[in-house]
Amino acid sequence: MTPTADEHHPNEPTEAPAPHRRHDGAYRWEQVELLAYKAEGTAPFRDVTRQVLIERPELGCQLRYFEVAPGGHSTLERHEHVHGVMVLRGRGACLVRDTVIELATNDLVTVPPMTWHQFRAGDEEPLGFLCMVNAERDRPILPTDEELADLRRDPVVAAFIRT
Repeated sequence: MTPTADEHHPNEPTEAPAPHRRHDGAYRWEQVELLAYKAEGTAPFRDVTRQVLIERPELGCQLRYFEVAPGGHSTLERHEHVHGVMVLRGRGACLVRDTVIELATNDLVTVPPMTWHQFRAGDEEPLGFLCMVNAERDRPILPTDEELADLRRDPVVAAFIRT
């Protein structure tokens, strides 16, 4: 007998999610917890949520969905791992290195290692995106005052970043 979406194959760990989890039409998925982006006070951000959609040891990666509320922003940070991003909903912009990029649905963004980056939603609608990263990864690095001053030398970048 073939297992249903709610059953697990006998060789799979019992804590593994069902092989199929329905999308509810409002950017939530069955059996996927809505999480805080980060712990409050650990880094500057505004109005961001996170959902871990797929995380399996044999994949070596984690697929997450982030949603930035209108006017919100992620943390300005960098780290050794790469991000692969696909915008699923809304409009906004992101900083990658020293370039501000306008974003719309279905756009793809690659954030290379050790590259400053930040995502912002527009003022009218949320910005929702998938983000794939290594399952094993380093912690984010925040800019020092000197690095922040260097980034702000470019007036376009200075107007974009939020800290």
